[in-house]
Amino acid sequence: MSRTTLDLWVGVFVAIGFAALLFLSLRVGNLAGTDIGETYTLAARFDNIGGLKVRAPVKSAGVVVGRVSDIRFDTESYRAEVRFTVDKRYAFPRDTIATILTSGLLGEQYLGLEPGGDPEMLKEGDALQITQSAVVLEKLIGQFLFNKAAEEPAN
Repeated sequence: MSRTTLDLWVGVFVAIGFAALLFLSLRVGNLAGTDIGETYTLAARFDNIGGLKVRAPVKSAGVVVGRVSDIRFDTESYRAEVRFTVDKRYAFPRDTIATILTSGLLGEQYLGLEPGGDPEMLKEGDALQITQSAVVLEKLIGQFLFNKAAEEPAN
């Protein structure tokens, strides 16, 4: 095999490697394959959103049903307002609960929807009334340490 042919094959494999890295980085960043068709927009307010980011998945029963589209801070209520889009194929009752959850121990955060039992469904622009904020690991560790320090020593 001549030197030029070898250089050509090395170049091809390097280009394939770069393309694979680009594909993986787009998948990790939630930038590829997120087209879910026609959607409607909903909102929810949280005391603490933790590390939730725009374009994070919205899941119900483990199935991605939408994406977070906007995160704002409401200066009147001092809460975070999360706007998200849901695929029109999925209708949720008005008493649906929105919770910020984490995939795995240190994984990405996502918005979880737990449907209620109300016969009336959410419509474009509605806000979910029942929310549960993100669990912040640092707060849990701080509370545990504070409780341990506050305990009286055993006699």
